[in-house]
Amino acid sequence: MLHCLNGNLLRALIGFGWLSDERVQHAVDWQARSITGEGFTQYSQSGTSGPRFCCAANVSLPCAWGAIKGLLALARIPPEQRSPSIECAIQQGGAFLLSCDSATATYPDGWGNKKPSPSWFKLGFPLGYVADILENLTVLCELGFAKDPRLQAALAWLLSKQEQGRWRNQSATHGKTWVDIEKQGQFSKWVTLRACLVLKMVYG
Repeated sequence: MLHCLNGNLLRALIGFGWLSDERVQHAVDWQARSITGEGFTQYSQSGTSGPRFCCAANVSLPCAWGAIKGLLALARIPPEQRSPSIECAIQQGGAFLLSCDSATATYPDGWGNKKPSPSWFKLGFPLGYVADILENLTVLCELGFAKDPRLQAALAWLLSKQEQGRWRNQSATHGKTWVDIEKQGQFSKWVTLRACLVLKMVYG
C-alpha cells in the first residue's frame, strides 16, 4: 500500500458518493492511522514503510507526493464525519506540507537527489502519483490553510504562470491514459480550472 495510490482511489470513490461503503471506510481508516502510526502495525518495506508518510519509494523518507494524495482523500470527508484519527492525520499532514516553502518543494528526497523533482514545477493534468505546486496548494486550501501566509510565495509562483487568464498543461501524461486528454504545452482548461479553484479559496 502507498499513500499516493490509496489516496487517489479514495478521493475518487468519496467523490462518487461511496464514503459510507464498508470497504471505503476501511481504506480511510488505513489512510489515517498509517499517517499517525496510532495503533498501526502493518507497515511494509516495499510500500508505506512508517508513519508521517515514510515510503519505500523515497528510501523510507517522508514522501510529500504521497502526503498530498493521501490528504486530498481525507479532505473530501465532511468535517462532521471525521474521526479523531482523521483529524490528527490532517493536522500532522498539514504541518509536514507547511514545514517547507511550497514554492521551492524542498521536501525530503531520496536516492541521492540534491534538488526537488522538476515535476513539482510543471503544471499538469492528470497527475497520477506525481504532484505539482498547484496540487500542494489545493490540498492545503481544502484543509483550511488558504489564508496561511506561508502559501504566499507559492501563490505568487502560480500567478506568474498565468497567460491571458489561462495556464498551460506542462505535464500532459500522453500514453498513460485510455485517451490523451490534452496536448503538451497548450493552454489547458483543466489546469486553469485547478488554478482558479485555488485562487477562489484564497481570495474569495
